[in-house]
Amino acid sequence: MSSAIIRLALCSHDLKLRPLLAPALGRDFSVVWESDCDKLEQMVRRGDLDVLLLDLDSESSNIEEQVRFFDHLSTSDIAAVVLTDDAARLTAIDLVQRGAYSYCRKPPALRELKTMLRRAYEHATMKRELEGRKRPDFARPVVDERLRCDGLIGSSAEMRSMYDMIHRVAGLNASVLITGESGTGKELIARAIHNLGVRASAPFIAVYCGAIPETLIESELFGHEKGAFTGAMGSRIGYLEQAANGTLLIDEIGELSLQTQVKLLRVLQQREFTRLGSGRTIPLKARVVFATHRDLEQMVAEATFRLDLFYRINVVRIKSPALADHPEDIPALCEHFLKEYSELYQKRVIGIAPETLALLQEYDWPGNVRELENVIQSSIVCADTEVLEPNHLPERFRELVLLGECDLPQVGSFERMLRDFKFKVASKAIEDCKGNKTLAARSLQISRSYLHRLVRLQEEPARIDAA
Repeated sequence: MSSAIIRLALCSHDLKLRPLLAPALGRDFSVVWESDCDKLEQMVRRGDLDVLLLDLDSESSNIEEQVRFFDHLSTSDIAAVVLTDDAARLTAIDLVQRGAYSYCRKPPALRELKTMLRRAYEHATMKRELEGRKRPDFARPVVDERLRCDGLIGSSAEMRSMYDMIHRVAGLNASVLITGESGTGKELIARAIHNLGVRASAPFIAVYCGAIPETLIESELFGHEKGAFTGAMGSRIGYLEQAANGTLLIDEIGELSLQTQVKLLRVLQQREFTRLGSGRTIPLKARVVFATHRDLEQMVAEATFRLDLFYRINVVRIKSPALADHPEDIPALCEHFLKEYSELYQKRVIGIAPETLALLQEYDWPGNVRELENVIQSSIVCADTEVLEPNHLPERFRELVLLGECDLPQVGSFERMLRDFKFKVASKAIEDCKGNKTLAARSLQISRSYLHRLVRLQEEPARIDAA
């Protein structure tokens, strides 16, 4: 797939764009420039194109014609990427929601644009293959397994690469180490490995090492007999034994003490263990999968994680990508969480406004998918309409809207920039409250006298420090 020449059509009225674009994309792309949408539609019907780059220019009178042209392509197999300026960004986001692969701001970073166009081509090609597998005369399985992992959502290149690795290791007994930031779904990856393998009908057990006190971790993993230690009033089956012929996920393995690491290493090497207080060995039948958000190589260098254990568990590594690395999957994730929590709370919330989705896609997401789920959940609770609007989002997103509207100055002293920012925040609050300064001060959680000083200082530059 990667060696094919991609036939790209540039739908644009910008005469300067094509001579710049074609050389930058290189020999991997065959670029055709066309501003006539009717001619482009004929090319699509003949199968002469692989990818469409739709240039939305807010200053052009043809933007509505381009949107109608895109709607005509919705039933075709061609992949579309939208190039947009800031003024037409909401239209671009709307097209992505209606089927375009993604959008790129102008002026584009050419390397980023080239990567996006290739991903769009690969995505469309996989989609065609998947549709072909659904036909009765196709002898292969119905679903392209590279695009399917139960519980995981996303079709970006990062997610498809991860799906492929999951399918590769699902049927093996090799040790798997899942790495990635907190909130990226490492347990879901472990469950997918379990569900796609031969152990799917056996138990799946997940143990989070960070939540178990160090004095109890060995008892939780290996189990214990009655009287093995003070307080052991009866025997207990440990997680290694509970997993039986299934899968045991040891999450946050980097939290284990060096002493416990030694004992776990022996279990993995000998494939057997004993309960605390017992001399009887129990065979380890379960497949053990490991996960961590910590840098184990750095921990090895700092002598806080055993090198021999690291080699034992790091046979196959799967990295769970941070949400900021695949923001194109945010719409699909939002749709999933929207359906789940609107049903849970029995609220009729059926969509997300384009400007709301824009905010969600521009956010850095330090908490990853778990944070996105929380944001959608809380927004549904706050929603008073059928569509999530920016004002339904948590406070930190409303602050992003405010920052965008304030248009902060890029020059001047820190004090001057801070004063200007405070003035614009205060002015907007007064405007939102229709000139009522008491309500404006209350909305900002400041006193009315302080609000007056903020407004007055804009007209008295000499008193900057008083703010």
